[in-house]
Amino acid sequence: MAAITDEQVETVRGLVARIPSGSVATYGDIAEAAGLSSARTVGWIMRTDSSDLPWHRVISASGRPAAHLATRQLERLRAEGVLAVDGRVPLREYRHAF
Repeated sequence: MAAITDEQVETVRGLVARIPSGSVATYGDIAEAAGLSSARTVGWIMRTDSSDLPWHRVISASGRPAAHLATRQLERLRAEGVLAVDGRVPLREYRHAF
């Protein structure tokens, strides 16, 4: 992976912070809006620098939450009105557009 700049980190953080309650975005959505070439870069940033952000609103392109956080993530989303079907968030209904 190419070096990630502070500017890229702040851009991703800003985008995640803008996802409203009751909505979700995919790692790819954020990468595209941030001008990054890979959703994996967003994943890396989220893993290392997102504890103060609404991290639970960022999901995979399949609509599934992170496996190791699935229960907690789906509980937080449900509290905001985002309802998963068989462990998957219906993106057509809840996806945030940047």
